[in-house]
Amino acid sequence: MSESQAAIEKLRVELAALGVDDAYEIGDDVTLSVWIGLVVSFREGLYRWREGAVKCRHLGTDPVGCATRVARRYAELKAHVPPWWEELAQVLRGEGAERHP
Repeated sequence: MSESQAAIEKLRVELAALGVDDAYEIGDDVTLSVWIGLVVSFREGLYRWREGAVKCRHLGTDPVGCATRVARRYAELKAHVPPWWEELAQVLRGEGAERHP
C-alpha cells in the first residue's frame, strides 16, 4: 500500500468514526469523495480540498484533525443541498427508487 493509499484510508476511517460513512475512494488511490463538491486528495504529505475559492490543506500525519475539519465542512454542505441535486438524484436512480433514499 502506498503512502497516499494509506493516508486516504486513514482519513476515510476517521471520517466514518465521525459519522461521515458515505465517503469513498474514487479509484486513483489519492482522492476521497466525501459529498457534493467536497473531494479530498493526498499528495506531497498533505491532505488537500477546497472550500469555495479557498484551498485548504492539512498535514498528512494528522488524519484525525483533518477528518474533524472535513466533517465540519461536510455538515455545512449537507445542510444546504443544492436545489438541482434532488432532481438529478431522481434521474440517476430511476423511477423504481423514487421513494427510497
